[in-house]
Amino acid sequence: MDVWYHNENPYPFVPQEVLDRADSVRASLPNKYCDPHIAADLFHEVFDEFMLCDDQGINVVAIEHHAGINSLFGANPLILGILARQTRKVRILSMGTLISLRPDPVRVAEEYATADVISRGRLDIGFVKSGASEMASNNANPVNNIERYWEAIDLVTKALTSQEGPFSWEGKHYTHRHVNIWPRPWQQPHPPLWAATGDPETASEVGRRGMVNVLVLRGEEGTKRAWAAYRQARTEAGLPKVATDYFAYAALVYVGDTHEEGVEIGSKLLWFLNTSIKMAPQYAQFLPGAAPPHFAPQVYRTTPKPNARAEGEAGGNRAGSANAEKPVAPAILNVGGLTSINPAQAMKRGILFAGSPDTVYQQIMDFYGKVGGFGHLVMIGRSGFMTHAEAEMGIKLFAKEVLPRLKEIAPVIAG
Repeated sequence: MDVWYHNENPYPFVPQEVLDRADSVRASLPNKYCDPHIAADLFHEVFDEFMLCDDQGINVVAIEHHAGINSLFGANPLILGILARQTRKVRILSMGTLISLRPDPVRVAEEYATADVISRGRLDIGFVKSGASEMASNNANPVNNIERYWEAIDLVTKALTSQEGPFSWEGKHYTHRHVNIWPRPWQQPHPPLWAATGDPETASEVGRRGMVNVLVLRGEEGTKRAWAAYRQARTEAGLPKVATDYFAYAALVYVGDTHEEGVEIGSKLLWFLNTSIKMAPQYAQFLPGAAPPHFAPQVYRTTPKPNARAEGEAGGNRAGSANAEKPVAPAILNVGGLTSINPAQAMKRGILFAGSPDTVYQQIMDFYGKVGGFGHLVMIGRSGFMTHAEAEMGIKLFAKEVLPRLKEIAPVIAG
């Protein structure tokens, strides 16, 4: 099993009274509350953590979000280029440029090819569907977003693999009369392709395309549904079964010296989920193209009320636990089922692996067995008010005590 370190570089230092008044923590929160001096410190700390991972043999992940406190990584190609040059050994996963929001996928292909060459072939390319506040932040039309997503992937893939001179692309959503990128990628025919998705429909298409399917904080039932759809789609298409290295799972992960220490510090990772109740709901309600039409009734039932934060605090986690095993529309998963969650609940659901090296390893392997296996663990190792020192301690302990055991798990045919 391969392991990847994920740090979204959040900015949690906005005063609570400001957050309480704000209609969301993404898209509309004024950037006057982001101190560039603090932001600079955070960027340097995250890159130091990535460099530590390079020393420890843990791969790294560069992500992209826009206009909010959950992540300062708004320019994925820039982050990717820095990692391609500064790291020396580990692989780099771009997860990723929001492909359906960019007007020219050919430029994205150029950025990826350049990063792959600079890193001498250590790049993995992850595609992420966009939605909610990302649409507003990028002045994008949500209608036909899924169509643009797949067409953009097709155009990027052809641009990366075509070597016989210019070709033209006349698609439904993109037109490019002269495609001939320089340099071509180091890896041939192209770097490995991933797709981050959790709904069965998209997972089916990921399976037909033979891409790595990465699920983020989906828990046992959501993960099993998506990967079952992935495998079934391949069977129906007459394609061969794939091994577990085509499946990746992203969870909050922290290792301490003792189980109690690991849980205490690791619980800080829940900041992202417990902040998501104000994750721009005004941009997510019934957003055209954000989810398949048959999800509309579920969106209506699980869209939080304006005072959902107060109700959640007063009522504990009854709503979250009640929705835990029900299908949830992808656009509102975090808001509908994971806010106000505590460490014990998060660990039970398989979205937090925290404790001592032995207990974390056992939690990972228990989840591995329940979902049918996976070949990649994306460890979200820092969020919220976790300090840089705490993050580095967790990385070192994981690399020393847990990583060697996971590395022994070889890919097997899945399903």
